[in-house]
Amino acid sequence: MMIGEKIHWHDNAIHGLRILEGADECMGELVLDIDFIVEWLKTGVENLSWQIAPADLTFHEVSDLIVTIDYAVGSAALQPMMIHEIHRDTFNSPTGHSSFIWKIEMNWPANSAISFRSTGFTQVLRGEPVISENQWLMPSERT
Repeated sequence: MMIGEKIHWHDNAIHGLRILEGADECMGELVLDIDFIVEWLKTGVENLSWQIAPADLTFHEVSDLIVTIDYAVGSAALQPMMIHEIHRDTFNSPTGHSSFIWKIEMNWPANSAISFRSTGFTQVLRGEPVISENQWLMPSERT
């Protein structure tokens, strides 16, 4: 899950996203419904399994949201997106307000990404982790 102070979301499935309007009608929250891979488990010489929990990954004070998701490429099936990597760079506005520029790159579907500015995030597990032979949870395992 964490290496140093960095949380890794590689291969985490995104089942949905929700946009919550902020009180100032300008910045809001972006909530991603994910299968968070708590731990990669080596179960044999060439076999892996994963400890996974359903989670809400919520970005706060979001602005400048750009969503580019292309399920038409390669006649992709409509299934959960898979995170390749999440990048974060510091942004200091001329007014002195500090935030981050985030980019969530997908490895599925290809050439898809979500980018935005945000002050930070919280992640809350919605259930106990389960061990799976897949990198995602089945609908019956999600709460």
